[in-house]
Amino acid sequence: MYQDVLLHIGGKWRAAEGNKTLEILNPATEEVIGKLAHASKADLDEALDWAAKGFAVWRKMSAFERGKILRKTADILRERTPEIAKLMTQEQGKPLAEAKTELTVSADVIDWFAEEGRRAYGRVIPARTPGVYQLSVREPVGVVAGFTPWNFPVSQAVRKISAALAAGCAFILKGPEETPASCAELVRAYVDAGVPTGVVQIIFGVPAEISEHLIPHPTVRKISFTGSTPVGKHLAALAGKHMKRVTMELGGHAPAIVFDDADLDQAATVLAAAKFRNAGQVCVAPTRFLIQQGAYEPFLEKFIGKVQAIKLGNGLDEGTTMGPLANDRRVSAMESIIADAVSKGAKVRTGGKRAGNKGYFFEPTVLTDVTLEAKVMNEEPFGPLAAFMPFATYDEVVAEANRLDYGLASYAFTRNTRQAAALGADIEAGMVTINHNGLAMPETPFGGVKDSGYGSEGGAEGLEPYLVTKFVTQAGA
Repeated sequence: MYQDVLLHIGGKWRAAEGNKTLEILNPATEEVIGKLAHASKADLDEALDWAAKGFAVWRKMSAFERGKILRKTADILRERTPEIAKLMTQEQGKPLAEAKTELTVSADVIDWFAEEGRRAYGRVIPARTPGVYQLSVREPVGVVAGFTPWNFPVSQAVRKISAALAAGCAFILKGPEETPASCAELVRAYVDAGVPTGVVQIIFGVPAEISEHLIPHPTVRKISFTGSTPVGKHLAALAGKHMKRVTMELGGHAPAIVFDDADLDQAATVLAAAKFRNAGQVCVAPTRFLIQQGAYEPFLEKFIGKVQAIKLGNGLDEGTTMGPLANDRRVSAMESIIADAVSKGAKVRTGGKRAGNKGYFFEPTVLTDVTLEAKVMNEEPFGPLAAFMPFATYDEVVAEANRLDYGLASYAFTRNTRQAAALGADIEAGMVTINHNGLAMPETPFGGVKDSGYGSEGGAEGLEPYLVTKFVTQAGA
């Protein structure tokens, strides 16, 4: 049963000051399924006060003890996965199997940071003078304000919270208003595992109002944001004005490069799965399909076969492999992007329109003959749309892959090992995956370059943004 979602502030699950609420919709039915507490400035100030208190306690706990609590959190999340997955599917739309996978991987992320936090080593620096000790010490940065999106309500939040807590920080999460219940259940897992009061709190409301209040506040020492590039730039500028550290995981427009010598069956299977997972609402989803001329038609035929086998439906229904888009805005955006591409010469090879008259369903779509002037080749579609374009030479496709200001993820398929090595060096992206989809594992770095942001949220690199370095030098008395 989907229930109303509350704030968690100062160790209590409660309504907002003044009892203001927002509606929560099921994107498969367009029905209101619950209400969400809408935080006021008084709620934010209370959360800030408690975060400062929580940080004072949490930072003094040993990394070993913090790790034990985090591992317990992971166990709780695994136990509750069946129930939380149903909540996620109702509020976000993705198939139940995808929701369960998101939660399972999220528990693995918590386990990873539980262990990595115990290895945030400092170092001893050899001194020039006898009797002098020089130490580089790692300390938690302080209270963190995190802002997470609706497309992956748990996995986007869990990377930020787990890394911050492993480092000894306290965390105020501004969760996604459209998909709040599953995100709130993640926070409940930390709380029920024994995280001290104030260390993890979750709030909801108007994003702009919350960011404008939290980011400048002196209690907050770091910002972590996942979302669109325009919003990310605005928040980074606001944080810079107040000398706050930031991690920005922003938009992408991933090229998917398939060479003539590639294993086309493997490429079609991997890329179709990556493209239409979560109805294409994935920042690292392949979007620009750049296929070498000799492989273009054979690959296109195999790819379209995979697309036409997708079963569109309510994520709770058995057999569904792609659910609805998360909101009506995405439907309008898809219609606009496709109309623009067709007006500039593109052809719809499959899909291309809204499905049904209830819910935000949109057919998985493939466009061919797409020109560089089309919006879809320049703006992230963030939906179930693959745009195809042929290429002739290596230099030509690398130039196209690097043409945009985005640089988050990229995909490539080739049997030529020398060519694969060159792609890893030449593509301007934070992540390059070749001949498989190897992105977003707990132990690997996750982040972009250029307008796709900066900082990493996975692997050993994911702990770094939540630590500061203190140099201590001491001479004998």
